[in-house]
Amino acid sequence: MPQTIVDLLNKGKQAAIANRFRRGNLIHLPAEGSLIITGDIHGHRRNFERIVTFADLPNNPGRHVVLQEIIHGGPQDSEGGCLSYRLLFDAVRYKLSFPDQVHIIMGNHDTTFINSSQVMKNGKEMNRSMNLAMDREFQQAADDIKLAMRQFLLSQSLAIRCDNRIWLSHSLPSDLYVDKFDQQILQRQLEIEDCKKPGSAYLLTWGRRHSQTLLDKMAKLFDVDTFVLGHQPQEQGWSQAGKNLIIIASNHNHGCLLPINLTESYTIEQLIDSIVPLTSIA
Repeated sequence: MPQTIVDLLNKGKQAAIANRFRRGNLIHLPAEGSLIITGDIHGHRRNFERIVTFADLPNNPGRHVVLQEIIHGGPQDSEGGCLSYRLLFDAVRYKLSFPDQVHIIMGNHDTTFINSSQVMKNGKEMNRSMNLAMDREFQQAADDIKLAMRQFLLSQSLAIRCDNRIWLSHSLPSDLYVDKFDQQILQRQLEIEDCKKPGSAYLLTWGRRHSQTLLDKMAKLFDVDTFVLGHQPQEQGWSQAGKNLIIIASNHNHGCLLPINLTESYTIEQLIDSIVPLTSIA
């Protein structure tokens, strides 16, 4: 079983890199088909299942799904260890079943696992919690699986740019650090150092509370109109955090997803009207 998981993660890494819509670390989606946008999942298996049901990819070959921040949260083992890696494995299986339709983008919790740093969630250091759970489940094979996980997470795209001028990423650089952001991170091969502060992959996944001035600046830099991000907690599942920014969360019972038609342009109001509560999905 452990070698099967290593093989799975390696195949997931290869599929992420080989995605036919990927250029560098950016996914370019053309004006064809549709897209299901989701927010942070953080180990919430039931919401992941609802996303898969709603997307119905076997019957919708022109539909895409974006996933993010799958690890850190959800079920625990008998000693309180985080089991969210199991959901990550299932997300990779989903990716392998639909390699050019399922797009998993990098989140800030991913960067901490990649570079073996600490990240707190609900008063718990999540990498320690997950590492201990993996040690208990996989024993001598745990280190090999952790390495394969890091390599897979590092292979993820950083963002998605849709032809209808909508941009999806886990976050954006904060106002304080935006001048340190190097746009070339979207074109070149990612390194572990890019995921450490103030590396540009770090900056693109950790920023919070963006001013409208920053949003306008990033919209011009990326040549887009509207941002749909995750990262920042949303008790009600979503919020409008600027005239051109929606934040989506998919990791609790008020979680949401946002389906869009890639052939259509949207106002921010039309995007908000399209938001679907995950609990409405059987």
